[in-house]
Amino acid sequence: MDEMTANGPPIKTEKRRGARFPVVVPIEAKWQQASGKSVKQAAKAIEVNAQGGLLEMKVYPSIGSQLELTNLLSGEAFRARVVGTRRTTEGHVLGVAVELLIPSETFWGVNFRLKTTSAELVRLSHAMQSGNIDPRILREFRDAVDYVRKTAWAAEEWQERQLQRRDPHTVLPLITAERIRRATQLSESISADLAAHEVSSETTGMREFFRAVERVYQHLVDLRDRES
Repeated sequence: MDEMTANGPPIKTEKRRGARFPVVVPIEAKWQQASGKSVKQAAKAIEVNAQGGLLEMKVYPSIGSQLELTNLLSGEAFRARVVGTRRTTEGHVLGVAVELLIPSETFWGVNFRLKTTSAELVRLSHAMQSGNIDPRILREFRDAVDYVRKTAWAAEEWQERQLQRRDPHTVLPLITAERIRRATQLSESISADLAAHEVSSETTGMREFFRAVERVYQHLVDLRDRES
């Protein structure tokens, strides 16, 4: 009698054990109703952590039901149970909260792992500020973390646009713009090192760097001439 439906699931507020990250992961959910009837339902994970997540579904299982969840991207399957629902102020169901019976850092896929790794790098960056570390090293680390986060975001966007049947190649110009921004930033830093006499012709990699700069310069001149 307490089987949940799209119109009238029982109310129980979800209680999280950790921060969730927004994702888009196609899921197949299977469970058995109290009557013994087996149900298979398409779902979409929209917020997740290693303990569980929030699923969007047309038909919801009852609170306490055990499910078999299959990640349709990886084929990985995990057992979970329904622990609550999220509703609007008007009472409409936004999603069903599930808890994995065995916490997993991998079940929700690459996008979730990218988000958790990026968040951990940011926390590490903040922690390093309280240590006795040269400001130049801290700045370099923060810049590297920023670049990793933006590249991870591009990887997430690529997968999500594929799932939404949008053209993922629209992400590539953003990557190119970020690469140019990073190259400009590095060039400014190297110019400062040269001015401070911290770099010489004997510095490891200088010959290769000089040739690379020459090639970039020539391509930029060609681009300017074509567009002028």
